[in-house]
Amino acid sequence: MPADGLRRSLRLRSVVLFGLAYMAPMIVLGTFGVVSDTTSGTTPSAYLLALVAMLFTACSYGMMARAHPVAGSAYNYVRRTIDSRAGFLVGWVVLLDYFFLPMVIWLIGATYLQARFPAVPLWVWIVGFIVVTSALNVLGIKVADKTNYLLMAFQLLVVGLFVAFSLAHLFAQGGTGSWFSLDPFAHESTTWGGISAGAALAAYSFLGFDAVTTLTEETVEPRKTMPRAILLIALIGGGIFVAVAYTTQLVHPGAFADPDSAAFSVAGTIAGDAFASVFLAGLVVAQFASGLAAQASVSRLLFAMGRDSVLPKRIFGFVHRRFGTPVPGIVLCGAVGLLALAMDVSASTSFINFGAFVAFTAVNISVIARYARERAAGRSPAALPHVLVPAIGAVIDLWLLINLDSSALVLGVIWLSCGIAYLAYLTRLFRVPPPEMDMTEREDALSAA
Repeated sequence: MPADGLRRSLRLRSVVLFGLAYMAPMIVLGTFGVVSDTTSGTTPSAYLLALVAMLFTACSYGMMARAHPVAGSAYNYVRRTIDSRAGFLVGWVVLLDYFFLPMVIWLIGATYLQARFPAVPLWVWIVGFIVVTSALNVLGIKVADKTNYLLMAFQLLVVGLFVAFSLAHLFAQGGTGSWFSLDPFAHESTTWGGISAGAALAAYSFLGFDAVTTLTEETVEPRKTMPRAILLIALIGGGIFVAVAYTTQLVHPGAFADPDSAAFSVAGTIAGDAFASVFLAGLVVAQFASGLAAQASVSRLLFAMGRDSVLPKRIFGFVHRRFGTPVPGIVLCGAVGLLALAMDVSASTSFINFGAFVAFTAVNISVIARYARERAAGRSPAALPHVLVPAIGAVIDLWLLINLDSSALVLGVIWLSCGIAYLAYLTRLFRVPPPEMDMTEREDALSAA
């Protein structure tokens, strides 16, 4: 293993679980009321549409992970297929997603706990989340991996119980016939605009299949494992979202008095207050597991950018000798998480949406750019997976991007402008390319493995 390298220990199952933890399967219940109101009671259609949309982009991520099995995700893909300056700006914008997502996760988890234990200040829960997840990520990816198994098992158990209790409640009302209906997907009040708006909200739940590409250099046989993992994460996560949304919509097809706490109301309806408490525990566990995976991902992105000297290499471009983890990136992510003490969920999530869809669009375009290079070199890759699929994915992602609320777009453009100014400084007013580390030997070694 190189002195500055990450340790390969993750196999397909572990990578898939990290991606699912990042997605937090229970998020479909946490946001159910909002999506249901937006779609006029057709939440599963919104998730189904979002799943189809995200699968196009997942295919592009899989192809790029096979072609460039190194840490850095969209940042590395764009700089190696389009331009180093474009890659820097994509990496800069992706920092919005990766940096602020852990903060949002910790803030939501802390908010749930404060609602249940109002005597405990919010900052205690936020700091607690940050300290525990940071410690686990510093100790090593294998420690975080083992912890993740336990957290995901409990989270999936709660989701399974929620679906089972929903079906039991429906059976008590009308037998097995009440389990089957097309109304959760479409009815007389359904509109394409409503489902599309709901899909734009639901798409945020899929931020996980892309994040695992930051773990490429810690994955065994990444050229084979990572593309499979990316598609499995999108399919399994999307399947869970659609199934849970379907059964929950059957239980409560109408509007909610308080959409933000809709799932708590449904939990009490299907199984009483005792299960509502278990449901709360599941939501908190989901936030913890998601925060663990999100912090691991952002620290790997910072490591990749530090190794390239785009960020200060002395700080970010190395891993801890004993633990084999990028400690400075983990610590910085935890420090940024403290901003949750002064922000609310809506303000912090507006950063995430802009960065995510810019990255999705850029990766799809990277696949097309790589196809053009292959053709210019005399090779003939298939046009369907390398042009048509990513083109559809790019159009969908751009549509989602321009339909974000105005505050998200304004904040995103401001952050992008700061990135352009920093890039101008690094490149002497764009006269030289940004610093870059030669990854040829690293990729050649992977090809020979």
